[in-house]
Amino acid sequence: MIKPNKISTKIKLIGALLIFLMASVIVTTIYLNQQNIKDALVINIAGKQRMLTQKIAKNIFYTYYNSTQDFYELNSACDEFINGLNTLKHGDHDKGILVAPTDEISNQLVEVSKLWDKFYEDVQNFKLLSSSDVKKTEELESTVASIYRHNTILLDNVDKLVTMYTNHSEDKTNFIKSFQYSSGAILFLLFIYSLMQLKAIESHVDSFMQYSKMLVDNEDISNLTPIKLEAESESEIVEVSDTINCFINKINSAVGYSNEALLQSQKASSKLEELTDEFDTILVELKDKSLASKHLNNSEDMVIESTEELINSTKKLTNLKKELDKLIKSCQELKS
Repeated sequence: MIKPNKISTKIKLIGALLIFLMASVIVTTIYLNQQNIKDALVINIAGKQRMLTQKIAKNIFYTYYNSTQDFYELNSACDEFINGLNTLKHGDHDKGILVAPTDEISNQLVEVSKLWDKFYEDVQNFKLLSSSDVKKTEELESTVASIYRHNTILLDNVDKLVTMYTNHSEDKTNFIKSFQYSSGAILFLLFIYSLMQLKAIESHVDSFMQYSKMLVDNEDISNLTPIKLEAESESEIVEVSDTINCFINKINSAVGYSNEALLQSQKASSKLEELTDEFDTILVELKDKSLASKHLNNSEDMVIESTEELINSTKKLTNLKKELDKLIKSCQELKS
């Protein structure tokens, strides 16, 4: 994994992680909450199916024992049960209800459909026998008994279906809680990481500023020490430090060169002065010899000329050192 060393990269990375995590939490929470709303609607429909089976059985027993032929409530309850069962099996686009979310629920819906078909067949036979002019007491009693028996089985399976939908919705709710807790923990870790990175950046910048202050306050520029940073320092700080170190190395090199040249020129000037004194002694001794005096005078002129040139060179080097000192002082004044 490539470790980001730029301050801007670190800040962008932390910001991107925060934005991505917050967006994920918001989008996932909204989506799952919407799903829970739809799940609540589905659970309500499934729970109503359980109530309808009881209503149908109760209406049949009431009709049977009171010998009435009013099947309005019975037909209404059957139609409502059929519509609810179709909604659970095939979904409802207008209400935002999808098909069975799991294979287990789908299989249970198939089982409930089979039981309903048998139960509904008994209900239809009951209506025919109750409406018939020819009373068939034994067949009617057998049909009522079958309705009672199948109603209990149908009720148990519808209750099981409601439990499945409820558990599925609770699983989603638990997932939302787990996701939120996990996201909170990740946000906390990211916060700690952000503080650590900012602390590291602050430490590196502080080291750089301390060195800069020391450089400004240092009056001795004869041997400036380049700044040394940690290996994990940010690239922006390293780049600025390299520029300052390059400038310091040039100053150290120029000051060292000028000091060495000045020392050498001073030594040469001293030697030439000694030679001049020796020539003066020789000239005194040979002042009566005109030819020798002439050549010696020429040699003396050459030595004097060389001495003057060396003295001029020494002055120029001295001026160079002064200019370098002024340059350092100007830099210090600008930084202060």
